[in-house]
Amino acid sequence: MGPIPRSLQCVFHTLKIRQKGQPVRRQSKRLHYTWIMWIFRLPGTLDAREVDLDTLWSAGAQGLEEHGETVLAYFSEKMDVPLLGEWTEEPDQDWQEGWKKDLKPVQAGAFAIAPPWLASEVPPGQRPLLIEVGMAFGTGHHETTRLAVEALSERSWALQPRVLDVGTGSGVLALAAALLGAGEVIGVDIDPVTIPAAEENARLNGFLRLDDHFVRPGSAGTLTFMEGTLSEVPAAQPFDVLVANLYAELHDILMSQYREVIAPGGQVVLTGILTGKLPLVLDALAREGFQNAQSRTQGDWVLVVAQA
Repeated sequence: MGPIPRSLQCVFHTLKIRQKGQPVRRQSKRLHYTWIMWIFRLPGTLDAREVDLDTLWSAGAQGLEEHGETVLAYFSEKMDVPLLGEWTEEPDQDWQEGWKKDLKPVQAGAFAIAPPWLASEVPPGQRPLLIEVGMAFGTGHHETTRLAVEALSERSWALQPRVLDVGTGSGVLALAAALLGAGEVIGVDIDPVTIPAAEENARLNGFLRLDDHFVRPGSAGTLTFMEGTLSEVPAAQPFDVLVANLYAELHDILMSQYREVIAPGGQVVLTGILTGKLPLVLDALAREGFQNAQSRTQGDWVLVVAQA
């Protein structure tokens, strides 16, 4: 497979740095999150303005967000953007402290996903999965994360399957698999920012670092996070489960690689798919010989489970 087109990389980056209904954020050296000062507003949606995304990133955009029929491009300062739009300036605010006030534990399958400061608010009898709010996508408050955790919670873990989490982000899906009883879990992401975040989340959930991987007292399983592409994942033997929360076009591009690393009879759990893009993913699954594809929907998002 050749390199992913830059336009697709940009859309992927957009999905990873924004939360639905929340402001785009950036990271400083002190991991302090603030509103980005300048917003360039363009009519339309991210899909409709896809041809303009490269222009916005090249002009210095720090992130993109869609509000109704308007695309918001966030800049640290007012820049020369060769597109027809409107500039507005936002006051500097502490985004992270503001968002903390609205967060609550979220039930997803076998877990109640919560930030560490809300661990005491996880209802009795529910299993906590603690995820620190940060730059990495995957706090559990988005439909795509909940769909994937629910799907993982429903499968049998008696045989301690090997699991690969592609685009691990915060590590939430890799952690869910490890806590459910996977024998080995690898979470891989092309974004170097995500790996320290995922490793910190592992520690929050009781995992201890041992050489290049994590273990949990009382469990024989291992958990590893690595920066890199899917093709760079060590594959001494195929994986029994592959989970990926990516957008539909990237699933299409990577589907042949999913097929290469999954064991015969193994399961792929794919989410991050807008309902209108489901046919693209189903066609890609069929093209690569996956069978028994089943889907479920939450809001505008779809999850697909299929067998190799």
